[in-house]
Amino acid sequence: MTAQPTPPGYDELRSRIPVLAKIAYLNAGTFGPLHEATVAAQQAAIARESAEGRSGKEIFEGLLTLRTGVKRKLAAAFGVPATNLALTTSTGQGCNIVFTGLGLGPGDEVVVTDAEHFGMLGPLGATGATVRIARVSGRPAADAAELIRAEITSRTRLLALSHVIWSTGQVLPLAELRAATGIPILVDGAQSAGAIDISQSAAGLDYYTVSAQKWLCGPDQTGVLYVKEPGALKVGLPSYMSAQRYEQDGTFVPHIGAGRFEQAFGPFSGLAGLDAALDTHPTWRYSRSLELAARCRELLVEAGQELVTEPGQATLVTWVAKGDSAAVVAKAATQGVVIRDLPGTGWARASCGWWTSEDDLQRLVAALA
Repeated sequence: MTAQPTPPGYDELRSRIPVLAKIAYLNAGTFGPLHEATVAAQQAAIARESAEGRSGKEIFEGLLTLRTGVKRKLAAAFGVPATNLALTTSTGQGCNIVFTGLGLGPGDEVVVTDAEHFGMLGPLGATGATVRIARVSGRPAADAAELIRAEITSRTRLLALSHVIWSTGQVLPLAELRAATGIPILVDGAQSAGAIDISQSAAGLDYYTVSAQKWLCGPDQTGVLYVKEPGALKVGLPSYMSAQRYEQDGTFVPHIGAGRFEQAFGPFSGLAGLDAALDTHPTWRYSRSLELAARCRELLVEAGQELVTEPGQATLVTWVAKGDSAAVVAKAATQGVVIRDLPGTGWARASCGWWTSEDDLQRLVAALA
């Protein structure tokens, strides 16, 4: 394929992301680039708190209104009801909420792949449940569903899987697995939400946890958890926000909906930034991101790089670094190209978003030469 024409409004939208003026920023898989509107919203929120204080009826009601608005925007993007969303600080926090709510422990089995992030594996390991590992790494993407099903036994209570594998960009067939097995799925959506369209699949999955600072380009420590049936999941990590009312012995009646799982009200500035960020993504973002990922693969192959990521996956592109991967990434940074290495693998990874340009990809190839 050749370089694709830019969509309507692309240049103006890209110009409002300051880092792109000088950096080929290809690491949204860690942190997405910040739009100027996101930064302005955060700064305004902090300035208001400094000038007017951080408490009072009007300020508190404004925070609640902001939270409601953010949930509605996320719900629209994900194709789920807003009442089924809990605001979090990270994918890992969402995993902790689900694992503790399910009460997993010795005797229970959870199936994962050998390519999951520690943000999920750490909380899972703390439960004491038996973890069965599907060995998908190095196997064709088409084999993943069969390999995962092969690890399921009569004691399997949960499948804990990435929608998009963080190291390779491989997309796992979650809807297919849910329909075929009938087993609940907890989705690590850190590399999917905002990168690929999940609006046709998320609602049919049981738990979907997202870090909003990545592909949604929100501030740090913003995220969301979708729970298909909030009333069926115990509040295992209760906070002040969990209870409609409570007794002196600590018993309580939880709020209706997934809000019962939330851990904190703010910070106001982070929520304001996320609210603004959610308004900055164009309608063509998903198709454009996939086009750029395919173009990235093409250019890397032409340049003689050995690709790890199969064609037709998501928006992460991984290759075998020529030499020490950390040194390759550091060299690219000196040339204004931001990518990341994957420690212990010898691989490097580029993240291709709707904001990525042909020039960014050409600069990547040149930096690897």
